[in-house]
Amino acid sequence: ILKEITTLTTMMETEYPELYQFLDENPMTIPATNHPHIDIVVLREYLESLKGLLQHHLETHKKN
Repeated sequence: ILKEITTLTTMMETEYPELYQFLDENPMTIPATNHPHIDIVVLREYLESLKGLLQHHLETHKKN
């Protein structure tokens, strides 16, 4: 999952820099506690949120 997250965020950074800037604002990346619990479920949810963000961007910013 970490490899998928890294691959996806790298692709977003290089191919969609206008989208990459919003990753810092993603609530999934801002922990509410000093020592957040990170497990496979949290990582999967984050990966799915990244995929959703990209999908939404592609659907709303189609290139002609």
